[in-house]
Amino acid sequence: MKEELSLLAVFAHPDDESFGIGGTLAKYAAEGVKVSLICATGGEEGEINDPSLGTREQIAEIRERELRCACDVLGISELHLLGCRDSGMAGTPANKDPRSLVQADPYEAAGKIVRLMRQIRPQVVVTFEEGGGYGHPDHKAAHRHAKAAFYAAGDPTQYPEHLAEGLEPYAPQKLYYTAFPRSVFQKLIQTAKEMGIEPPTRYMDLDSMGVPDEFCTTHVDISAYLEVQERARQCHRSQLAPDSLFTLIPEELRRQFRHTDCFACEGKMLKEGECPADDLFEGLH
Repeated sequence: MKEELSLLAVFAHPDDESFGIGGTLAKYAAEGVKVSLICATGGEEGEINDPSLGTREQIAEIRERELRCACDVLGISELHLLGCRDSGMAGTPANKDPRSLVQADPYEAAGKIVRLMRQIRPQVVVTFEEGGGYGHPDHKAAHRHAKAAFYAAGDPTQYPEHLAEGLEPYAPQKLYYTAFPRSVFQKLIQTAKEMGIEPPTRYMDLDSMGVPDEFCTTHVDISAYLEVQERARQCHRSQLAPDSLFTLIPEELRRQFRHTDCFACEGKMLKEGECPADDLFEGLH
């Protein structure tokens, strides 16, 4: 019997799955891959850009509702919430909250992900790259914990208490990091400026955004799923800020630059002249 293909995405906040690689998640779900998502925090430090949705005291509830809406749109089979609190942007008081993701014990945080890896048994795991895209502390923490879990899940000496629960060690075969090529990002910013759009710099250093192109080992064509991704993005109404890069950029420009999702495969870098792969499951079918 052919083994079911399974992909597990590990992200930090409600909306990371849609604003980032929603097209890829939708594509694989539509192709019959079991797609699961771990969301580490409730997104409590996010904004409520539509006051009709509720108050700040209700933000975790609002954002979970939005996340479940997006999962339905993308075709995500399983959603797992780790239950940590949003740590906020770097240097904010929320960083010091003992409930926050950045304050979580690394062994315990990775252990929760290991448990889910052993339950779900994905061949492919996807998370943020080391810098977290634009440096968000929770993105970087999700990267660290997911990477640690990837290497621990197949080791019977790690988290042996799982064995007593009937969870066998399981080693996922590939670990990928979301990777927006720096050259593409710089071209996008330049094109936006030429159109009179000044990208917001409130939370990001535009010069350091993206990763070196040679790190992008896999390019997944999502052109057929851009509309699905946009519908998922629209689920996150509380986070649709009028001054965000997503909102400011016209749809045609977004299509031009986001028809491909790029990923960096752990332990690999493209050699000069080498063509990137086009499938996260390359060699696993």
